[in-house]
Amino acid sequence: MEIKIEIIGFGTVGMGFLEILNKKANILKEKYDFLPKIVAITDKMKGSLIDEEGIDIQRLLKIIKEGGDLKDYNNGFFAFEERNSLDIIEEIKSDILIEMTYTNLNTGEPATTHIKKAFEKGKHVVTSNKGPIALYYKDLKKIADEKNLLLGIEGTVLSGTPVFNLIEETFPPNSIKRIKGILNGTTNYILTKMETEGMSYESALKKAQELGYAEADPTADVEGFDALAKVLILSNVIMEGDLKKEDITREGITRISSDDINEAAKSGYRYKLIGSVEKEENGKIKASVKPLKISFSDPLSGVSGATNALTFETDLLGSVTIQGPGAGKIETGFSIMIDVLRIFKKINKQERK
Repeated sequence: MEIKIEIIGFGTVGMGFLEILNKKANILKEKYDFLPKIVAITDKMKGSLIDEEGIDIQRLLKIIKEGGDLKDYNNGFFAFEERNSLDIIEEIKSDILIEMTYTNLNTGEPATTHIKKAFEKGKHVVTSNKGPIALYYKDLKKIADEKNLLLGIEGTVLSGTPVFNLIEETFPPNSIKRIKGILNGTTNYILTKMETEGMSYESALKKAQELGYAEADPTADVEGFDALAKVLILSNVIMEGDLKKEDITREGITRISSDDINEAAKSGYRYKLIGSVEKEENGKIKASVKPLKISFSDPLSGVSGATNALTFETDLLGSVTIQGPGAGKIETGFSIMIDVLRIFKKINKQERK
């Protein structure tokens, strides 16, 4: 079954998604009868590539691998360098919008407006953008439900490591009492290097920047803002809360010294930047992001490097811990793939009725 997809924001994650579509094309067709057709790709900096008959993914990937860009794909398409992204959502016929523009944790824009516009046009939405989900999830979910559309957000917390689909499909009827975990790979890498190699915070940060784990301005990671956004999403999506950014206690790792880490290790503890969400008996939700000393016996203690992990405390299963990559081109592209397939199955089911 053919599914038309348009992409807004074409960076690393978008490339990862296209690489998966290309690599797994035969499996997707044979196992799921899934025939994705990319009809539009638009990016604020790179312009727009539109072909309602379907962009040749293999050709585009080859062009980009050889140093080209969207503008170098010139085989029977219309390129609108100045075309507004909202115009494309309005005019191009598609089943799914994949929204992957830059994350804005202050306003959620332009992603929030893109998502609302897509819903208005009857399109399902998949996003890895934390901004609109952290700030406006309930409003967006309400619109989607009213229009019988799906909002895929798997990539907003642990990249391709399943969280939301895992919970929705395998956790019922468990009640989740608490979620805690390592939600930022950069800080986990820094703390790991400080402990295992005796690096200072400054040296470990520099190494993380050299490897591409940390940005030139690492504030969002090391001061806990990235983890805060993910905690906010977990609070309001899984725990059904209504928290705002200012409701969450936040502290980064910049004050932790090598001496602190060594002293903790002597007592059988290890520092981790932990995001935590807990539903109290009165129903109130308490959330925080801060460095904590956790016992070597805690599953989260053994999670090293840039890996992320979450522990769910449930009433039926007890504690369940998942871990996996929290970033990466293919890994986050996979999170997009998970949600696209889920939407495809919904559309396919409706068509067969």
